[in-house]
Amino acid sequence: MMNGPRSDMGRWGGSPWQPTDTPSPEPEPEPDRHPRHSSSSFWARCFGCCSCRNADDDWGGGSGSRGPGSSSGGHRPDSRGSDSRQPGSRGTGVNTAGDGTIQEGMLVVTGVNLLSSHSDQNRQEHHTDEFEYDELIVRRGQPFHIVLFLSRPYESSDHIALELLIGNNPEVGKGTHVIIPVGKGGSGGWKAQVTKANGQNLNLRVHTSPNSIIGKFQFTVRTRSDAGEFQLPFDPRNEIYILFNPWCPEDIVYVDREDWRQEYVLNESGRIYYGTEAQIGERTWNYGQFDHGVLDACLYILDRRGMPYGGRGDPISVSRVVSAMVNSLDDNGVLIGNWSGEYSQGTNPSAWVGSVEILLSYLRTGYSVPYGQCWVFAGVTTTVLRCLGLATRTVTNFNSAHDTDTSLTMDIYFDENMKPLEHLNHDSVWNFHVWNDCWMKRPDLPSGFDGWQVVDATPQETSSGIFCCGPCSVESIKNGLVYMKYDTSFIFAEVNSDKVYWQRQDDGSFKIVYVEEKAIGTLITTKAIGSNMRDDITHLYKHPEGSEAERKAVETAAAHGSKPNVYAMSNSAEDVVVQVETQDPVMGQDLTVCVVLSNRGSSHRTVNLHLYLSVTFYTGVTGPVFKDSKKEAVLAPGASERVVMPVAYQEYRSHLVDQGAMLLNVSGHVKESGQVLAKQHTFRLRTPDLSLTLLGAAVVGQECEVQIVFRNPLPVTLTNVVFRLEGSGLQRPKILNVGDIGGNETVTLRQTFVPVRPGPRQLIASLDSPQISQVHGVIQVDVAPASGGRGFSDTGGDSHSGETIPMASRGGA
Repeated sequence: MMNGPRSDMGRWGGSPWQPTDTPSPEPEPEPDRHPRHSSSSFWARCFGCCSCRNADDDWGGGSGSRGPGSSSGGHRPDSRGSDSRQPGSRGTGVNTAGDGTIQEGMLVVTGVNLLSSHSDQNRQEHHTDEFEYDELIVRRGQPFHIVLFLSRPYESSDHIALELLIGNNPEVGKGTHVIIPVGKGGSGGWKAQVTKANGQNLNLRVHTSPNSIIGKFQFTVRTRSDAGEFQLPFDPRNEIYILFNPWCPEDIVYVDREDWRQEYVLNESGRIYYGTEAQIGERTWNYGQFDHGVLDACLYILDRRGMPYGGRGDPISVSRVVSAMVNSLDDNGVLIGNWSGEYSQGTNPSAWVGSVEILLSYLRTGYSVPYGQCWVFAGVTTTVLRCLGLATRTVTNFNSAHDTDTSLTMDIYFDENMKPLEHLNHDSVWNFHVWNDCWMKRPDLPSGFDGWQVVDATPQETSSGIFCCGPCSVESIKNGLVYMKYDTSFIFAEVNSDKVYWQRQDDGSFKIVYVEEKAIGTLITTKAIGSNMRDDITHLYKHPEGSEAERKAVETAAAHGSKPNVYAMSNSAEDVVVQVETQDPVMGQDLTVCVVLSNRGSSHRTVNLHLYLSVTFYTGVTGPVFKDSKKEAVLAPGASERVVMPVAYQEYRSHLVDQGAMLLNVSGHVKESGQVLAKQHTFRLRTPDLSLTLLGAAVVGQECEVQIVFRNPLPVTLTNVVFRLEGSGLQRPKILNVGDIGGNETVTLRQTFVPVRPGPRQLIASLDSPQISQVHGVIQVDVAPASGGRGFSDTGGDSHSGETIPMASRGGA
């Protein structure tokens, strides 16, 4: 393993995370649920004003003001995700006297049916039927139906009002206390209408505001008749979750394409791309936004940040808070970042197969989960935002720049002989970086910047003093408008800055010797809609490379950076071209690196070439050079020459770091013209996939078996091997300890699971050990409904951690 990685990335250094000494937080006491009353009566307030407005959004007091024990409504939900409290003091009085006396003729609500089952109209119409919850989950701006059970038939003289409350101190003016008089025209989009009165049953259609706060609301009903007033006690079973609504044209998160909504809101799994542009790897990720407990975990994230409830109707504020809270910096958020290569106190980021285990652990313990890297942060962010109702996708940018000085250039420094000066190279180019796009309007920006917005939860640099990033309009990135909020300059540099090579001169000064204009943001990609193909979305972020519009965007952005005149300093003539070729190398085998020199001029050229090979983390942090080569080549006009450098497994074995990536630095000097050659090429060693086979048909509620096969590609023993298995609707996160696997050995294991939801599902597995990582596999499982047409089952899906699994069989190479 490499020693002493460069700790140039702000908040992550080489030292591993140490657990905090702070004890596990205790839940906060039950909050006071009495709203603030004015001197006027309830009915005067109810029928006088039924509107609610959003309070100004802000960051709130941070995690210090509210401990991890607080959740929506001031508590962490129980393991089933439902509020385990008994009805509070606000629900104990049933009449105006508060003594519980029921007068004859009083209109008493004896019960409520929220029509919240998975097959009911509400869950189906609101596209929330896949949530593994029994409570009613609706999307704002769209009506839902309820049935009230009354002590007597409803009369025209009766008055009924529905109430929704959220937060510690619900207020009508902040939208945290919503009063909806039945049959009265409300304002702000809230209203309730009688659709059917049948004896003692009253059917209502309830309209929510398209600007409503999102979260878990308490629900109650008040009535007034000549005989007196009545209030239905609060009941945890009657709590209502309200989410953003991309199906509602009045909601600013509205998406007008159904195939986009199916993919970016409802799809529970997806593909995340990694590696290099020439060697793209892909892995399936279980977002699991509908798994039981995940919705509560997402709301808990907002609570931990101390986000004011009044600001939770604004997707701009919510997505920015999520970008801050998915990482642990500043606010003890969900995931601890670790790029050191040392993961013994947590989970190797490459071992995760989905977001569910991470989010449920955070909800259950209140502690940040070790460890994450960019694709883990992005995968969890996709889960959180999709769960809350925002159309979101996971995006990979290959050759992603990390600009540390706002120069909007990647500056690489070399000595007089063009050997890299690593102590000066604070900017870095990541082999790939993964972030998120989410869809919304931007009323806080000038027109033309609605649509996809970048949100990046990987903590690289601070924004307004906090490790967060976005939301940032993709359109502003494309046109170099780096002054647009939020964080456009940093993201622009990630996708469209230039790589500038500086050479130290004899007097100690530095001179630009080469500007590589097509080295950053070479490919930006995401999973395609409705398939597992890749979708190239580079054109959304960048004008065509080399076009006038693209250069104008870069120069506009650079003018707002710390080195606005960088382009005026470059001066070079080029007739010798360098290209690097690598075969598709496999971890554990020898490999060959080839550099091709081409003379495009009309004169002979003599090139002094130097190759430096080192291992590198995917973040661009490199280890020491472990192999180099020098070569002088004489090129005739129009001729080419190949310079080959073989590398044996034994030469690189002891230097390997995460993901098996290597960096080749190519530098050279053309004797006749003085042209300086400089190029960096990154490649990775491929790891094997896991082979998954389903053994028998999959049916809801019935045990099913899967077989996993793995062949160790290395001639050394893999120690402390751990498998992970996860799939929404199939298997809650499961950890399998299998011990050691010998060199070049093949192992087979079998696992059973019980599907809980029908339809096409993804079962995902990974393998991790200190010797090899980034090994994973997936299989599609088509689950049939249970006999009798039952769609859901509660018989499966339990989580198992740390289970020791014997091998079904072992074989040699």
